[in-house]
Amino acid sequence: MSLDIRPITRALLSVSDKTGLVDFARKLAGHGVELVSTGGTSKALKEAGLQVRDVSEVTGFPEMMDGRVKTLHPKVHGGILAVRADAAHRAAMEEHGIGPIDLVVVNLYPFEATVARGASFDDCVENIDVGGPAMIRAAAKNHGDVTVVVDPSAYATVLAEIAAAGGTTGATRRHLARAAFARTAAYDGAIAEWFSSVEADTAPPARLFAGTLAEELRYGENPHQQASFYLSGGARPGVATARQLQGKSLSYNNLNDTDAAFEAVAEFDPARAPAVVIVKHANPCGVAEGASLVEAYRKALACDPTSAFGGIVALNRTLDAEAAKAIVEIFTEVIVAPDVTDEAAAILATKKNLRLLVTGGLPDPRGKGTFVKSLAGGLLVQSRDNAVVDDMELKVVTKRAPTDAELADLAFAFRVAKHVKSNAIVYAKDLATVGIGAGQMSRVDSARIAARKAIDAAEVAGLAEPLTRGSVVASDAFFPFADGLLTAIEAGATAVIQPGGSIRDADVIAAADAANVAMVFTGVRHFRH
Repeated sequence: MSLDIRPITRALLSVSDKTGLVDFARKLAGHGVELVSTGGTSKALKEAGLQVRDVSEVTGFPEMMDGRVKTLHPKVHGGILAVRADAAHRAAMEEHGIGPIDLVVVNLYPFEATVARGASFDDCVENIDVGGPAMIRAAAKNHGDVTVVVDPSAYATVLAEIAAAGGTTGATRRHLARAAFARTAAYDGAIAEWFSSVEADTAPPARLFAGTLAEELRYGENPHQQASFYLSGGARPGVATARQLQGKSLSYNNLNDTDAAFEAVAEFDPARAPAVVIVKHANPCGVAEGASLVEAYRKALACDPTSAFGGIVALNRTLDAEAAKAIVEIFTEVIVAPDVTDEAAAILATKKNLRLLVTGGLPDPRGKGTFVKSLAGGLLVQSRDNAVVDDMELKVVTKRAPTDAELADLAFAFRVAKHVKSNAIVYAKDLATVGIGAGQMSRVDSARIAARKAIDAAEVAGLAEPLTRGSVVASDAFFPFADGLLTAIEAGATAVIQPGGSIRDADVIAAADAANVAMVFTGVRHFRH
């Protein structure tokens, strides 16, 4: 036998997730492996007819304190941590009657799931595993001799190596040890984050952000960059929780853009009206509400049909056949919606490369969450921008107040501006965007680009003038000078919504009054970098 192979004669199994457990244990027993187990795991194995030794039999102590104390014992940890080639370790094992444990199979109390279902503080605390992480870490540390398994997906690999070589290879043990330490790190991080949320601590002294690998992507933003997609375990509906019904794998950019599109469409209450968002390179290039999804889509597409080609389409209601027919008229990368009708799915199935995602619901735009951005040597952490225009107290600051129609369009435009890269300018008319300017260093440049986009769209549609004539305009942050506002007025805007707060607010208001333009302040800024 190669020195790299370590035989498995005794296994300790203590799992919360019992997926595949009985079959795995039965096959271990078939290879002559002695099974040692605890509590519910032992019961499940015995009920399946397997011969199992309880940990209490090995330690000489009963499980106590409602199961809190059962594996924290030298006869368990000595059997895991002993270095088999060390004579002193072997002597200590013999002196104290400690038998080796060659395989540790442990997955932890479901702390994350307990928190996710909104359990009480006491229930969450009770689901903090102590003995499990201790055994996992001990086995992972001693991976030179011990095999550790923290996920049922590894059962097949372990069984295959036992069948082929009578034990596990060093490479496999190292790989499993890495996975084990990643699991305990993520587990402790989840507990620490939960405690911080309970204590309302927005800046704890240390933070850990963890995820489970969902997919290794072909590349990142560009082909020379490596990328992977990890799941954080959050229940917020979106790309991480969606089911992909068709199409090839999503790329890094697809995932990023689809998330941006779905978060944007969630701003539009499906109980109020159907809404569609079209995104290109993480920026909305068309957004609209309509009497139906197909009407909303066509209004959104009209804003910038050139940019919409190869874009992402997000809908706030179940995708129906009429909307599906319209969407497939041009090349679309991804469609994401809460659900899809069978008829619509059949229509989309004719486009094999089109990805279709269904999420089962919309994310709450008011929901809490955390955004993390890496910097050289550090992390920037902030809470989600969950400010919603419907909750804001709009202050009319001009002589003329907006009409009801203008007010509806202003709220619409500000919802969109929240999801456009700063500096953001959004023109809207009849609950549809008609010009979007994004990501410029100067706000006046964003206003000019959005107006130019409206002119281009009018030419495509064969209109005599751009739809910015008689539109409203939203700015994600205040106008530092009147020039950006004057550009919007020149484009045809009749009402403006902006946060306010500039030292030159008076000049901007005066310019609006001079043009008989209504203006409201939100008091809330929506920078998005």
